[in-house]
Amino acid sequence: MAKMTLGRTGLQVEQTGFGALPIQRISKEDAVRLVRRAFEGGITYFDTARAYTDSEEKLGEALHDVRDQVILATKTMAKNVDDFWKDLHESLKMLRTDYIDVYQFHTPPFCPKPGDETGLYDAMLKAKRQGKIRFIGFTNHRLDVAHEAIDSGLYDLLMFPFSYISTEKELKVASDCLASGMAFVAMKALCGGLITNARAASGWIAQHKGVLPIFGIQRERELDEFLACIPDPPQLDDALQAVIEKDRKELQGDFCRGCGYCMPCPQGIQINSCARASVMMRRAPAINFLSEEGQAMMKKIEDCIECGQCAAKCPYGLDTPALLKRNYQDFKEVLAGKPL
Repeated sequence: MAKMTLGRTGLQVEQTGFGALPIQRISKEDAVRLVRRAFEGGITYFDTARAYTDSEEKLGEALHDVRDQVILATKTMAKNVDDFWKDLHESLKMLRTDYIDVYQFHTPPFCPKPGDETGLYDAMLKAKRQGKIRFIGFTNHRLDVAHEAIDSGLYDLLMFPFSYISTEKELKVASDCLASGMAFVAMKALCGGLITNARAASGWIAQHKGVLPIFGIQRERELDEFLACIPDPPQLDDALQAVIEKDRKELQGDFCRGCGYCMPCPQGIQINSCARASVMMRRAPAINFLSEEGQAMMKKIEDCIECGQCAAKCPYGLDTPALLKRNYQDFKEVLAGKPL
């Protein structure tokens, strides 16, 4: 197995991390079995969040008896000190541990700092002094906020979108982060499910020394694909490079990453699903947009009043109303039996 060091934390982990957001969608029994298999297969870094419903509880059940052999990372979306402590104590309880290795601010629109009006960073420092957390992390999708966190020198780890669909600006976030001594964790290493070749995704990220990818895993077959990369690290041969180039051609540009910053929509449109419909129907046909529920979801696009709130909040600068219209037109053509 290949080990790596997470920046200045000194934490040693296997070069593949487990993203535990998807396990909230499966039963506790199935989730515990999946997580345990991941651990037994060599994975040692497990990332979750207080916002991921029962994900922490499932991780706690699966890993409490091997706590000293794994790295647990979780997150808080608290906007004030009271909620920070509430989230932290609940996470400790659900994870069945008395400390969290990496505690992260979960995609805040600003960079918490000592002495600011929120008191959040000061609370984080206090929790660290109490031994409840070991290292302070920061997650985001916004380029400017991510760079502010790097430049501040206040954080041990940054979690940011990073895959072979990433732009040069996103690649610079990773290189600047690593140059500062921070750990860099790649979220959305599968681009929200749009990248479907595990070996291509793993092989590309492995070229970037010091980057730890976390892959969102929900099914046994998905786990098997990533576990197979541990004893047999993929090399970017011509076949895998061809997969990457094909995906880049199809995906780079104006497509929705599904981050959800645009939500909620005042008209009730599920933007982070509807704005991805075209590409998901091409690449992940198992997601049934043509079901009764899917049709109702897509029809809500007709209620868009083009208020611009979603576009103003998009960290990728997308013209979201226009993107919704294009996706709705593609959806109607598929509904009529026409191929995309």
